Amino acid sequence: MGNMTSPRRLSAPRAAVTGLLAVAAALGVGHLVSGLVLIPSASPFLAVGNAAIDRTPEAVKDFAIENFGTNDKLALLVGMAVALALLGALIGLLSRRSVVPGLAAIVVLGAVGILAVREQSTGTLGLLAPVTSLVAGVAVFWWLHRAARSPEASVEPGTTMGRRRFVLNSVVAALGAIAAGAGGFALAQRVDIAASRRGVGDLVPSTPAPTIPAGAAFPELGTPTFLTPNQDFYRIDINLTVPQLRAEDAVLRITGMVDNPVEFTFDELRSMPLVERTITMTCVSNQVGGPYVSTANFIGVPLLDLLDRAGIQDGAEQVVGHSVDGFTLGTPLDLLRDAGSEALVAIGMNREALPPEHGFPIRTVVPGLYGYVSATKWLTELELTTYDTKPYWVQRGWDGQPPGVAPIKISSRIDAPTSFQRVSGGQITIAGTAWAQGRGISRVEVRIDDDPWQNAELATEVNKFTWRMFRLTTPVTPGQHTVSCRAFDGTGVMQAEERLPLINPGPVPDGATGWHSILFTMEP
Repeated sequence: MGNMTSPRRLSAPRAAVTGLLAVAAALGVGHLVSGLVLIPSASPFLAVGNAAIDRTPEAVKDFAIENFGTNDKLALLVGMAVALALLGALIGLLSRRSVVPGLAAIVVLGAVGILAVREQSTGTLGLLAPVTSLVAGVAVFWWLHRAARSPEASVEPGTTMGRRRFVLNSVVAALGAIAAGAGGFALAQRVDIAASRRGVGDLVPSTPAPTIPAGAAFPELGTPTFLTPNQDFYRIDINLTVPQLRAEDAVLRITGMVDNPVEFTFDELRSMPLVERTITMTCVSNQVGGPYVSTANFIGVPLLDLLDRAGIQDGAEQVVGHSVDGFTLGTPLDLLRDAGSEALVAIGMNREALPPEHGFPIRTVVPGLYGYVSATKWLTELELTTYDTKPYWVQRGWDGQPPGVAPIKISSRIDAPTSFQRVSGGQITIAGTAWAQGRGISRVEVRIDDDPWQNAELATEVNKFTWRMFRLTTPVTPGQHTVSCRAFDGTGVMQAEERLPLINPGPVPDGATGWHSILFTMEP
């Protein structure tokens, strides 16, 4: 009889399944509770992912962006899921003789989740999700471990009765984890951002942007359309999920070194005289020839007008934008003043309310600067400070003040032909895009192989803060060829030839440089 109840060593498959399902249940319950409290960022899985992003070395981030592009976050989520599954299985395998090691490991994982959620600034209510997650993980691990070592299973290891009980419990745990995770996702959608966007209505600016002239782009040749459709506008941010903030709940506060701290509801911003600006935005992580550059008509209120209402105090050096998710971004005040009325607190994009992915309901747009010092999405506060305040990227070693913060570099890109394209007919039309926001583009040159540079035809200029398309038709002999391009800004300065990486070594973030080139083949 004693042998029937004595502890026995779990089989490896049962132990691995026990650990894996306990971790899955913990994550599912945490996701469910985060949905119940309407704080999606309180999900332990997402919070740990965001913490991982914050602590990832820049070289690894650059590798992810270069190799996965806008799917870098999806790659992280998939990688995390696989890693946690393996970790859960390992926890189970380490607990084949005793439940104690597994329980201890799950408590440690739970503590990591609590710390990660706390770091997301979710408040006390948000901590309910990781705490409940920890309790669920411990309970499910103990329950499954007990089933795997039940007296019925101990009579004859592997008997049908013991196996059935463990399988049944495992199925219940798996289905529960799936249901909890799906429920959390569904509950998070209760914040009806789509309805809030519809409620904004038509955005008709008092001062519209000039009409885009004919001949401003060559999409029939392969360049982008001049205005990027909202769904195609590049997206780079640190979020694994899009922050959810309704327009009716949004309040923009202006604080810090101001004479009169003020705040504006979304409706108050919406009722102000709105202006529209055509602006090309670029990410500092854009590689040579890369896609992280887009143009839109942004609608909003001049940012400096709002700051003037609060009264900027002497000694203020930067404007720190605060996002609803806790992210902070600093814009040097001198560079903001250089942008003048072109810099916006924006509420619209291409005559629509901002898309959720691009900052709905409120964001900043400062032309001429890379996004990491100009574009706070899901904006809730503008704080006037000195450089002693360290925004998100400055905390990670980047320079947040001049001369480290510099205008966007002169860049150009060949859009057509595409790499390794095969063409025929004895001549080729090369089309592409160039930009140097704040200075404009005065000339683009194109070269086939080592032949002399040729002046390309430029599209009609819209303004100095937008990109400019170019094209050139030239005869080409049969065979493989290399085509290169280089641009000159409005002052005549030529684009740098030296090929440098996305972000150069050192504390100062710096956009990639170099002349873009591609290979193509002219068929006989």
